[in-house]
Amino acid sequence: QVQLVESGGGLVQTGGSLRLSCAASASIFTVNAMGWFRQAPGKQRELFARITSGGSTYYADSVKGRFTISRDNAKKTVYLQMNSLKPEDTGIYYCNTLAGLRPSTDWGQGTQVTVSS
Repeated sequence: QVQLVESGGGLVQTGGSLRLSCAASASIFTVNAMGWFRQAPGKQRELFARITSGGSTYYADSVKGRFTISRDNAKKTVYLQMNSLKPEDTGIYYCNTLAGLRPSTDWGQGTQVTVSS
């Protein structure tokens, strides 16, 4: 079982920045890809950024150039630097381990990000 604790969310104005963190408990962290997911109000949770165990990164077009995912394997922590935030970035942000593009069934509580216009 993986325990995931997301933090760093908050309320920011359009154009602002936030840095999210996700601490994972599992030893598989070092060998698995990790992903950040977002669930906007009234929408399904979606994967928008991922990082492999080797550090390769992939982003959805909606966040490319604005968000940066990184990881610290020694700390079993994955980060998400979010810049140039837009109101459409509002939602609950979750991280999870990935098998391919499939997340584990264990989810943390998420962290709320609200971007005001």
